[in-house]
Amino acid sequence: MSGSNVLETNLTIEQAADLLRKNEVVAFPTETVYGLGAVATSDAAVAKIFTAKGRPGDNPLIVHIGNVSQLESVVSAIPDTAKRLMDAFWPGALTIVLPKHASLADNVTAGLDTVGVRIPSHPAALALLKKVNLPIAAPSANVSGKPSPTTARHVADDLSGKIAGIVDGGEAHIGLESTVIDCTADPPVILRPGGVTKEAIEAVIGRKVILHEPSKDTESTPKSPGMKYTHYAPKAPMSIVKGDSVFFQHVIDEAKSRTESVGILVTEAHKSTYNADVVISMGNDAEAIAKRLYDALRAFDAHDIDVIYCESFNETGLGTAIMNRLLKASGYRVIE
Repeated sequence: MSGSNVLETNLTIEQAADLLRKNEVVAFPTETVYGLGAVATSDAAVAKIFTAKGRPGDNPLIVHIGNVSQLESVVSAIPDTAKRLMDAFWPGALTIVLPKHASLADNVTAGLDTVGVRIPSHPAALALLKKVNLPIAAPSANVSGKPSPTTARHVADDLSGKIAGIVDGGEAHIGLESTVIDCTADPPVILRPGGVTKEAIEAVIGRKVILHEPSKDTESTPKSPGMKYTHYAPKAPMSIVKGDSVFFQHVIDEAKSRTESVGILVTEAHKSTYNADVVISMGNDAEAIAKRLYDALRAFDAHDIDVIYCESFNETGLGTAIMNRLLKASGYRVIE
C-alpha cells in the first residue's frame, strides 16, 4: 500500500483506476461480492493481492474485463459453447474457464494453462474496468478463509491498512460469488455454483453439464477459486443440520447439555422456532438467503458462542450454491 495508513473507503472511479495503473490493489463492488483488484499482467501487482488476503499461492484468481473486445488479451481460444454462454450471461455472474493468454501474470493462474474470466454487471465495476482498460485479477476482498464481503464495511473490517482503498458501491446484489464453468472440458464442468444456475446454463447450451462435487482434495492445484480450501467460515465451528425441527432442537439441546453456548443460522420463518443463545436469520427465499448469507456468518463473530448450527437447503437452482458455501464454511460437518 502506498502513502498513508488511513484507508480511503470512498474512492472515485478515477482515483481507483489511477491506483490500479500504479500497480496498487483496490477493492470494488460487483453484483456478486466485493472484489480485490490488481492489473492481471503484472506479477508484482497480483502478488499484493495474495499478501493482503493471506491467500495460498496455488489458489487461482478470476480475471475481470470491461468488454468482450478485451478477451483476446486474456484467453487464447474461445469455443462455441463459451460464446453462447457469453452472449446469454455477460455482463453477469458467470466466470468461464478458457485457455489463458501468455500476457497474463503466472501468479494469476497459479501456473495453470487456463484462466477464469468474466464481465461483471455492477455499474461501478464496469465503469472502473472500462476506465483502466486493462484486465483486472480480482478475488473476493476479504481475509482468506473468512466470509466474502458484500459491503464496503466488510472489506474495511478485513483489509484496512493492507490495501490502497475501496470503491463503495453499496450492498452486493446477489451476495454469492459467480458461477465458474470450465469450457475447456467436454462436457463443460461447473467448478463452483453461483448466481447463474446449472439449469439456466443447460437451457442455453442445449445439453447437460457436470457439477463438480465439493471435496477435501489438498494435493492438486484447483482450476477455480472456492474448490480446495475452507472458505467463508465464522470463528466458531459450524455444522449443518439435516432433519426436521424436532431433530434440530435436539441437536441444540445436546450442545447446551455440554454447557456450550449455541448460535443458529435459520430462515426468517424459523427464527422463533428454536431455543438457542444466538439466533440469526437470513430471509426465506433463495435469493434473500444468498444475499444475506455472508453478512449473517460474519455477524456470529460479534457473539461469544461455542458452536453454530445451520439449517440445510434444497440443492436445486440457487440452493446448490447456498449449500456449496455452507459446506465450505462448516468444513463439511453435517449432522443428520
